[in-house]
Amino acid sequence: MTGRGAAGALRRPRATDKWQRAAGYGTVMDFLAARNLDETLAAKAQRPDAQLLAGGTDLMVEVNIAHRRPSRVISLRRVEELREMTSNRIGAGVTWARLEGSDHGALAQAARTIGSPQIRAVATIGGNVATASPAGDGLPWIAAANARIVVRSKERGERVIPWNEFFTGVKHTSLEPDEVVTGVAIPDDVPTAQEFAKVGTRNAMVISIVSCVVMRGDDGFRVALGSVAPTPIRVTRAEEMLNAEARITEEALKEFSRIVSEEVRPITDHRSTEGYRRHAAGVLARRLAERCLA
Repeated sequence: MTGRGAAGALRRPRATDKWQRAAGYGTVMDFLAARNLDETLAAKAQRPDAQLLAGGTDLMVEVNIAHRRPSRVISLRRVEELREMTSNRIGAGVTWARLEGSDHGALAQAARTIGSPQIRAVATIGGNVATASPAGDGLPWIAAANARIVVRSKERGERVIPWNEFFTGVKHTSLEPDEVVTGVAIPDDVPTAQEFAKVGTRNAMVISIVSCVVMRGDDGFRVALGSVAPTPIRVTRAEEMLNAEARITEEALKEFSRIVSEEVRPITDHRSTEGYRRHAAGVLARRLAERCLA
């Protein structure tokens, strides 16, 4: 990685063996430690292909196993504007460690399941959003809350994008090359009764096989899931079914669980099968709905 010191001098690492050279080590990587948001946007406008680096908990894994070798990196660690958090907005640079204390119960629950304390101390919600992995643990909460993604570029200024228009596929978004995710905008009507849970292959440090958020408010139940489709999804048919019930009975909950299992669109991969994901989605959604009722 090439760094720029106070005097602007470039530092170039040496490739010490054939494996490192094959992985791209020893090649020049331009690095800018942006000091504020304006500097970030200017750098991104000048070099739209530059890779943004916040916590680095996803990017550095890919760099270390030679899946990616960006030639330009913009560090966001010094950009204080991205660390601001209010009742209606979470800055993209807010870490999961801070979100463990969120007033939004399901978001705090999700934060506590992410990685290790060391990972949560540096990983950010903006990284979760911009990476757009179907297994991103913060994304079902964003979907259930009907939150919007705030992005900015030097040329076009700010855009506020509904979550279901921002996430377009597996690790794909509607973000333009020169845009930066600056935060998550939270509506005023997010229900206070909300629960999160996920299923993984072990109890900690795990990528979700299925994750789920259920909220219950004046508009009824909201149910969002992750790892069961190319993007986070709301299971609207299951929501409508449960919200139409005058009284939530055992039979109603069984039917709700069945519809959730039908409505998700999972795949079979190295972590789980389609069938198990369907089953787990229905079970999780029902359990969380029962918690919200309680």
